[in-house]
Amino acid sequence: MRTMLLTSGLLLTPLAMPVAANQAVPLIIPPPPTEQPLPQLQPSRSCPELEKALRINVGSEARVWSVTVLNSDGDVLGNVNGAVPRIPASNQKLISTAYALDRLGPDFRLKTRLIQRPDGSLELNGQGDPDLGIAGLQRFVLAALRQGGARGNAVSDVKLMVREEPRSNWWPSDWHPADRGYAYGAPITRLALTSNAVGGAVSDPYSRLQRLFQQEAIRRGGTVQIQRGQPLAENISAVQQDTVVLHEENSAPMHALLSLANTESHNFTAEVLMRQASGLWDVRAASRATERWMYEQGLPIQGLRVADGSGLSRNNRVTSNTIAALLMRMDQHPFSAYYQSSMAIAGRRGTLRNLYRGTTLDGRFRGKTGTISGVRSISGYLQTVDGPRYVSMISNGSGRPNTVMGQILRSVQRFSPCPSSVAPARQPDVLG
Repeated sequence: MRTMLLTSGLLLTPLAMPVAANQAVPLIIPPPPTEQPLPQLQPSRSCPELEKALRINVGSEARVWSVTVLNSDGDVLGNVNGAVPRIPASNQKLISTAYALDRLGPDFRLKTRLIQRPDGSLELNGQGDPDLGIAGLQRFVLAALRQGGARGNAVSDVKLMVREEPRSNWWPSDWHPADRGYAYGAPITRLALTSNAVGGAVSDPYSRLQRLFQQEAIRRGGTVQIQRGQPLAENISAVQQDTVVLHEENSAPMHALLSLANTESHNFTAEVLMRQASGLWDVRAASRATERWMYEQGLPIQGLRVADGSGLSRNNRVTSNTIAALLMRMDQHPFSAYYQSSMAIAGRRGTLRNLYRGTTLDGRFRGKTGTISGVRSISGYLQTVDGPRYVSMISNGSGRPNTVMGQILRSVQRFSPCPSSVAPARQPDVLG
């Protein structure tokens, strides 16, 4: 990713070097290593008053909670079991979206393409666009029937190769079978009409795509014979020489994809972004690549286990120290503004819209929620009078998680700045 300047909302980039006509031009080049220090937590510089308040907040449930509060210097102002790995639920998306933004850049868009190869064969390839819909399918059918010819020159019988992942890659193996019937547990495929959900999950998205494609072709006076093929290892973003793109549908840009994953907690989008960032559609391989990226960021990753990109897997493990440090790292990142703007906002937007409305937290906390059975998590950026606080809270078994989380955030506000770090006012001498 090329280093970029945010000035009045404009992205400024240096001029690109010339490339050969058949060479793909990358949207953005990876940034150089940051000159700022990587996150180094400073547990010795805590805030005793906040530490005491956090213990009171969690009360008798302390054993099921992990809480970490950092400032911009990496000082661990407050910590309750911060090094204990727990199931994060959808706080896992903070990891997968950070990884995707760093690796793919803010200009990235998922592509779906109908191409014609040199031998005349047609292929449909995709990257998992969550917004690909019926209207897009109709445009692909029209392009396939015309085969790039003039309007009205439809071909009666078109042969099309649809390249899709094998069924074994549609779901992480540890997603509960019951979850796979709901929209939030829809299969993860490269060619996903309406994110493979219509009310509930579409159990066989390939068959649905095939059926709708053929029905639309018949409606337009043609026929299409569809054959299934394995996805190619080549990068779909690169157009090979002598290959003709008959039609292309692009997803919303990265900032919108990040917001869909984080603000609305859309599982499908988070899973696709992790796969695209790693270039691997086997979720186990993509998960290992994500773990390596976390290590490369210099983050405290003790106990980290990535099992998926969305947090639906109960085999994910992460500490609140890790999440808080990641938030601090991303605040130093060249694309920090994109990451922070993808979050829900307390009392205003997304999964936090109904939490803390009308309180001192309203509009001041940007974060990511997470909920699965027995698990509740909220992590994000809290603006205080003493600057940002990076807060991560994960409960695995709390009976009143929302109440406790609100109390914790208000405690962080109350002890900002930390009373122990504020120098006392100078007392006048005896002469006044």
